[in-house]
Amino acid sequence: MNPELLDKWDKEFFWHPFTQMKVYREEENIIFERGEGVYLWDIKGRRYIDAISSLWCNVHGHNHPKLNRAIEEQLRKVAHTTTLGSSNVPAILLAKKLVEITPKGLTKVFYSEDGAEAVEIAIKMAYHYWKNKGVEGKDVFVTLSEAYHGDTIGAVSVGGIELFHGTYRDLLFKTIKLPSPYLYCKREHGELSDTCRDDLLMKLEEVLRSRRDVVAVVLEAGIQAAAGMLPFPRGFLKGVREITKRYDVLLIVDEVATGFGRTGTMFYCEQEGVTPDFMCLGKGLTGGYLPLAATLTTEEVFNAFLGEFGEAKHFYHGHTYTGNNLACSVALANLEVFEEERTLEKLRPKIDLLRERLKEFLDLPHVGDVRQLGFMAGIELVKDKEKGEPFPYGERTGFKVARMCWEKGVFLRPLGDVMVLMMPLVIGEEDMNYVLDTLKWAIGQLR
Repeated sequence: MNPELLDKWDKEFFWHPFTQMKVYREEENIIFERGEGVYLWDIKGRRYIDAISSLWCNVHGHNHPKLNRAIEEQLRKVAHTTTLGSSNVPAILLAKKLVEITPKGLTKVFYSEDGAEAVEIAIKMAYHYWKNKGVEGKDVFVTLSEAYHGDTIGAVSVGGIELFHGTYRDLLFKTIKLPSPYLYCKREHGELSDTCRDDLLMKLEEVLRSRRDVVAVVLEAGIQAAAGMLPFPRGFLKGVREITKRYDVLLIVDEVATGFGRTGTMFYCEQEGVTPDFMCLGKGLTGGYLPLAATLTTEEVFNAFLGEFGEAKHFYHGHTYTGNNLACSVALANLEVFEEERTLEKLRPKIDLLRERLKEFLDLPHVGDVRQLGFMAGIELVKDKEKGEPFPYGERTGFKVARMCWEKGVFLRPLGDVMVLMMPLVIGEEDMNYVLDTLKWAIGQLR
């Protein structure tokens, strides 16, 4: 296909997500055509390391033979059958597998197509649960400032990033927002302080003690990723779980970005021994192949929806492609690859390498902060390091750095002026070092 014609049609017909199209149409952009392993090629034949895992979802690399084969084999059987009142083999097998690998106590799986909907489902289920239990007056959710849970209205309501969500304020339901732990807490010896963590937990307890209208607490698992990689202090998630249990409030944990190895374990909840009432999964569920998400919940929640048909207790939610056969097939293969290729075991030294290499960025004059949780990292760019002064938003400094990296064959997409590193879990150390060297060089070009 003619690259110039594709570029023309792209700018003429395709409205891109989270993209200022006026600017996009004025610039030269990348149009990807194929991938292999951690590499992507554009329509002009240029190769890039996919350093953001195609928006945090690619796990085992592109064009993985086992994942390809899973789709091909399922495609020879049937591509899609509805799960509204019927079922399919891959959806059943995947549900069983997810229950086996997630925290004990999560026993039911509800499918959807993306992480935002997984959160939306958890919100609706939690609200509906109390209704079915005959508990009236619960209509408030507790969440965190700087939270991001997706772009559907319910997910936006429990979000807290003003830049993303402010426009839609009049459409949103009411929430109580506590401070972002990373921005609230002071650091001691490079770590977020336990004293500060406990103070924030005390604020949560005060809210739950004084109110009877709280449906659930909603928070991300271990780190606020879309806010610019803002980690929680260790033990915060566990503390929230203990408090919600004490006051009989549901807990919704969003593992969309953190799940499937991103924090060094299959799910971050494992690291703090937490079983939430709802766990939301997406992104890496299919290894980055097809849209699929899941909301897992407990027997207690599920049982509240059981009854005779005329009682109308059942959960009124579901889309055309819920539990899609192809997506569930590749998700099963994705989980098999984790085991067969010992992905998490091989990831540990890469996390250590990333931690050591990130220290180098702290010496750069335009780096204000470096943050990491497992294999997730964010490097915050600032105009003035001493004053902590950010670059003006309109200057798009993060994109300037990303474009310099593109020229060197590293594909990055920043969050504002935070340079995000979310490399495929299978990336080799040589490619890791090239990504880090390239990014360090590009940041060093800022004046």
